Amino acid sequence: MGQLGELGGYVYGGSFGDGPDNVVATANLPDWTLCALVDGKLVSSFTAIPFTMRANGNAVALAGVSTVGTQPEYRRQGFLRRIQTQAFADMRDRGQSLAALWASQAAIYQRYGYAMTTVLRSYRVDTTDISFHDGDWGSGHIERLSVNDAFDVIKSVYIRFVENRTCYLHRSKALWLQNAMEEIEGQGPVHAGVHFDEEGTADGYVIYTLRGGKVDHATRGQEIIVRDMAWLSMDGYRSMWEWLKRHDLVGRVSYQTAAADDPAVELFAEPRLLHGVDHEGIWLRIVDATGALGERAYSSEGEISISLTDDPLTPWNNRSIRLEASPEGAHVTSSKSSDLQMSAKALASLYSGFRTARQLLAWGLIEGEDRAIDTADRLFASSHAPHCPDHF
Repeated sequence: MGQLGELGGYVYGGSFGDGPDNVVATANLPDWTLCALVDGKLVSSFTAIPFTMRANGNAVALAGVSTVGTQPEYRRQGFLRRIQTQAFADMRDRGQSLAALWASQAAIYQRYGYAMTTVLRSYRVDTTDISFHDGDWGSGHIERLSVNDAFDVIKSVYIRFVENRTCYLHRSKALWLQNAMEEIEGQGPVHAGVHFDEEGTADGYVIYTLRGGKVDHATRGQEIIVRDMAWLSMDGYRSMWEWLKRHDLVGRVSYQTAAADDPAVELFAEPRLLHGVDHEGIWLRIVDATGALGERAYSSEGEISISLTDDPLTPWNNRSIRLEASPEGAHVTSSKSSDLQMSAKALASLYSGFRTARQLLAWGLIEGEDRAIDTADRLFASSHAPHCPDHF
């Protein structure tokens, strides 16, 4: 693991520390790694962290790909492709029908069939500009607590919040500590504002930091950085924004991990003052189409046959399969014909709900008749945009 740490330190320019005992070495387990060595020297690295991901209401096994890197003198010699090919076979054997990663360079991973399936929406808004067009600030109340004291409540709300969503991860305590609850130098302690409804039940939270001297303003030089938000009612969502607005010395609220369907742009009186920008999120790969389609939850009933185009990295997917889906479950079998033809990359976009079949058809990324396109859009529709705020 020391060599893994040193390679990761170099490849990522010290972002995760340098030397053999950095985060790359200590946050991974040997069983998660798949590496290439030449004469005992580590020349290319790869890790697949075992996660559980939400898929429109079901829990599915996911390989979280990370720590991918190659020594510069060994690049462009096929090491990474050999590792990726073996890794997909290993994932399939482990029952991980999906893989996902945060791409250092998208061009690399699109070659391996990954599709961008989430975005991170960022806001930078002055507290004086937090105003809803209808004047409804919600109900109930918010209590400020330490994240340690509030952790059990926060975790319970999060579990319910993500239940019927897609691409959110089941969070271990380590994942909480590495993302929403991470202590970062210069940002100050991590706080939690927990929303309680009028009956006293917790139904929302905002995790954040607060620090002065961050904004060039004579009287409002503080900044709040929102790390995470979850809500089980719109009353809770509205109340959390109103509570952020109450911080009179704050000149900027920064929120870097909002979802593409975050309600703020529809509620704000002046949504442009959110200064919203969408950034690239995670990239998803269909490792085993039969398993992935069978494990996903569906809100509608229907049948469709899908044929994946030639994919040398996952040759077991090179066939036609028939999906019979309903809210009660899904069944996937082999098929002699196909209603839709697409790549594994296009299927990842459709599977996650990030793109519709109609969009993919218009862009020339899938083929099929109108009736099949309509069926696919009905089957793969989801109530929420796919989202993953957690880095790994």
